[in-house]
Amino acid sequence: MKSPICDMLGIDFPLLAFSHCRDVVAAVSRAGGFGVFGATAHTPDTLEQELKWIDAHVDGKPYGIDVLIPENISTAGEKNVTWKSLEARVSQEHRDFTRNLLKKYDIELTSRNVADNQPQPFDAETALQLLEVSFRHPIRLIANALGVPPRAMIEMGRKHGVPVAALVGSKEHALRQVAAGVDILVAQGTEAGGHCGEVSTMVLVPEVIKAVRRIRDVPVLAAGGIMTGSQMAACMAMGAAGAWTGSVWLATVESETSEIFREKMIAASSRDAIRSKGRTGKPARQLRSVWTDAWDRSPDSPGALPMPLQSIISRDAFNAIDRSAAAGNEKARDLVTYFVGQGVGLIDSVKSAGAVVQEFKEDFVEAVEHMNALVAE
Repeated sequence: MKSPICDMLGIDFPLLAFSHCRDVVAAVSRAGGFGVFGATAHTPDTLEQELKWIDAHVDGKPYGIDVLIPENISTAGEKNVTWKSLEARVSQEHRDFTRNLLKKYDIELTSRNVADNQPQPFDAETALQLLEVSFRHPIRLIANALGVPPRAMIEMGRKHGVPVAALVGSKEHALRQVAAGVDILVAQGTEAGGHCGEVSTMVLVPEVIKAVRRIRDVPVLAAGGIMTGSQMAACMAMGAAGAWTGSVWLATVESETSEIFREKMIAASSRDAIRSKGRTGKPARQLRSVWTDAWDRSPDSPGALPMPLQSIISRDAFNAIDRSAAAGNEKARDLVTYFVGQGVGLIDSVKSAGAVVQEFKEDFVEAVEHMNALVAE
């Protein structure tokens, strides 16, 4: 395919698959797409182990790395912020609200011990260390979400000859990213799972393409709600160089999601994927649950704390929720949730990641042939 993304990344089909699961990343790349490994939750040591595994199972195919370095975070400018120092900032009101919520569903909230020097969630210095580890491996892309990548990240990409991608949710964000020197833009519409803005993919993609074209030639990947090859073709008809996908891979046999969450995805409609601050402190699209309703709708809610403080609360809570649900607590199922986009309404079964890539290719070709037939007539 004659897409600049194919040339930049060394692939034949410009389908990028973001996943926290190494198995999905390897399977997608082997099948002809491009797996992007979400590294944010890792330490340098655990990331080294994961990338070694990917190298051994990707059959020499290219893949990339995604980190999360927020520009706007409540601890911005502070030095040496640790997980434990943030725990001390969480109010008793928020702790009691969380504990009482879980207690209503017969879930015991326990805290996992962390080292005294464990960095805060979404720590920028840790993210740069993860990138240093990544460059010991044959990665072909580094990507950042939630703001302009720090200058050090862009310079690392230049030094190693690896393109730097950035996710954007508005035209204004895109212009700032281009000015900072990123190589690829991911225009992510509000339909997307995880952190997202308020503009739909159908509007955002052409708006971003039109805006950045006046400055320099930066390939734009479409993201947000893309679950099929026909949707991918539609976005490329608007000028996108390819597609960045995430939610579709959650319903694969290789993904990190639990069996319970997969069942909930299949049963869900697109309206069940809602934006909530209840997990990270920033609006993130996820499957609606008792947890999101409690934080967003309950009159007793103290309100979500700003990033990264809300993650201090939610990490232990969701560990307890998932553990209790897996142990057979039927009430706990009502709290089970995860990041997923509005495309969840198109999920009707669980398939292998390789099969999903093949379906994307087939749907894409059918869509292009359909459009060509319309023109020919």
